[in-house]
Amino acid sequence: MKRLNKSLAALILAAIIILSALAGCLAGFGVGKEHKGKASHILLGLDLAGGVSITYEAQGGNPSDKDMNDTVYKLQKRVEAYSTEAEVYREGSNRINVEIPGVTDADKILEELGQPGALVFATVSGEGENQQFTPVLTGSDVSSAEANSTTANGVKEYVVDLEFTEEGATKFADATEANVGNQIYIFYDNEVVSAPTVQTAITDGRAQITGMENYDAANELATTIRIGALPLELKEVHSSVVSAKLGKEAVANSLKAGVIGFAAIAVLMIVLYLFPGFIAVLALTIYVILMLLALNGLNVTLTLPGIAGIILSIGMAVDANVIIFNRIKEEIGQGKDTKYAIINGFDKAMSAIVDGNVTTLIAAAVLWFKGSGSVKGFASTLAIGIVLSMFTAFVVTKLLINVFYQLGVKNPKLYGSKKPAKVIDWIKISRVCAIVSLVVIVIGLVFLPINKKNMGKILNYSLDFSGGTSLSITFDAKQAADAALTEKVKGDVAEMIDDNNIETQIVKDENQIILKTTKELDLDQRAEIEEKIRKDYKVAEFEKENITSSVSKEMRRDAVVAVVIAIILMLIYIAFRFKDIRFGAGAVLALIHDVLIVFCLYSVFKFSVGGNYIACMLTIVGYSINATIIIYDRIRENLKAMSRKKDGYAAIVNTSISQTLTRTIATSLTTFVTVAILYLFAVPSIREFILALMAGIVVGVYSSVCLTGPIWYFLRTRFGKQ
Repeated sequence: MKRLNKSLAALILAAIIILSALAGCLAGFGVGKEHKGKASHILLGLDLAGGVSITYEAQGGNPSDKDMNDTVYKLQKRVEAYSTEAEVYREGSNRINVEIPGVTDADKILEELGQPGALVFATVSGEGENQQFTPVLTGSDVSSAEANSTTANGVKEYVVDLEFTEEGATKFADATEANVGNQIYIFYDNEVVSAPTVQTAITDGRAQITGMENYDAANELATTIRIGALPLELKEVHSSVVSAKLGKEAVANSLKAGVIGFAAIAVLMIVLYLFPGFIAVLALTIYVILMLLALNGLNVTLTLPGIAGIILSIGMAVDANVIIFNRIKEEIGQGKDTKYAIINGFDKAMSAIVDGNVTTLIAAAVLWFKGSGSVKGFASTLAIGIVLSMFTAFVVTKLLINVFYQLGVKNPKLYGSKKPAKVIDWIKISRVCAIVSLVVIVIGLVFLPINKKNMGKILNYSLDFSGGTSLSITFDAKQAADAALTEKVKGDVAEMIDDNNIETQIVKDENQIILKTTKELDLDQRAEIEEKIRKDYKVAEFEKENITSSVSKEMRRDAVVAVVIAIILMLIYIAFRFKDIRFGAGAVLALIHDVLIVFCLYSVFKFSVGGNYIACMLTIVGYSINATIIIYDRIRENLKAMSRKKDGYAAIVNTSISQTLTRTIATSLTTFVTVAILYLFAVPSIREFILALMAGIVVGVYSSVCLTGPIWYFLRTRFGKQ
């Protein structure tokens, strides 16, 4: 009776926590309210909120950390005039990223932002309406400005110490000699930032501004003087102007996809796993709530790929539950009572779940460190989803299933029963599969020179991998984006930039055309094109992106490096956890296979290869290795349970794959369904990305079932003791 009361109390407490968390989500996110640049507390990336994104590169050698930090400070102060939600941050040693959501006059911002601020020291002549400021020094005459403190007669005073160049020292000496007792005004960007009074003539090239109210005030003035005297020249290497219209549609459609995907998973889980499936639905509900709270609490910036990551993670979140429930069904099928089946199910599933999710986290971590802004958003939501899925499986699901067991849900029929799997000769099947895979990979490689001949490049590189300028023009309902209109607009742009090599794409769903040129158009050219297009056609939205070839080369290199790093780290982790390098080698060979097969999709069908491509590849790598580890974990278990001399390694491998086949199909099905639903509702700009993910899920299942076990068998029998 006491145990029953505790179970009821735990169930009631869990219900209260769920309802409170849900209420907190709805209240915290301000359902039905609009926030500039935000979905309440969840920050929206520029691809959803719209706005301007710029990357500047410092010219002329390696700038000091101090100069770079001062420049970041200067730009941050400037962008705050456009939006309080603007952000400026360093990238590497010589680049600065600027993101300004929600702005409309993008060209004006691009024109003004990167210009050096004018720092001027000036004296005053005349009075009243005849008063005039006569400049005596500029920022180039200042060599340093530092905030300090001094103590006189026991009183601490905050000051700014200035040093001038040799030429500046001479100018300042003349100015102070002529203005003892008068003020010298310091202007930055035409605003007075300080007006100290000259106490005496200063001839040694050093001056001190006194009377600062605190250290922060002194430091702010010193920084302002320094940034006005910065020798750094900034060059725009990447810029993007995005409309917010697409973001609103993407969020709305993704919410629909999420709800439908959740419902589909709920039905599948209950059909496949009966009562535990119902528990999984409850756990998945808590998972979604926790995900919303995490996005809110961690201030994650939500991007278009990030939304895809959330939808994908919902499908993957049931993976741990599937592993556990299959184990419970196996235990019941072996004659165990419900209580011990539940205990053993969680215990035996633990290592596979942890290892599978850690390797996927490795892929997400590499993606975050090596990816660009929107790809980082995808990596963030994917990583959060992985962590939360483990928590809900081992804490929430376990709590709920034990509570209901104590409440009397003990009948084994409610949990299902799994008879011993029929063993299939997967090693024999793998020989045919290996030939099929080889043929597909060769086809993908053969298309590279064909693409080079037809397109001038081996792959359909997007702007971030090729460099150049992209113009996305969305027309209003009165003017349809058809082939005739596209050719006319292309001709106008080609004439203006003197380049006939312009790629075009029609996005009918958005009534939009996209023009791409490998030429890096400057701000004036982009503004001139927009002005003409808006004048001659009925334009609703005009988006622009520009990226230099140097940045695009770096992004291509980073993409290759990211995949290599992820695979190496996974090899090390698997070899360490399984204490057998052949498991790691088998997993890596299968991952390389998956990457090459999906690469074939990009090669043959000319999918756009850019930042989202690397996100797709690493997600496939992480997802595929998850399924591989489930099989390897069962092989490791059967190496102890089955007789190697009697059964042989072939029987162990075939049995292990057959035993885990139901789990592999169930998990892949739930994930595939959610991603497929997202594809149906997704905006055109990420459909290729989602389609490649769908292909990757299928390829991952195929390689895990048909290749990874046989590869390990080959390595084990050829390179190791029997």
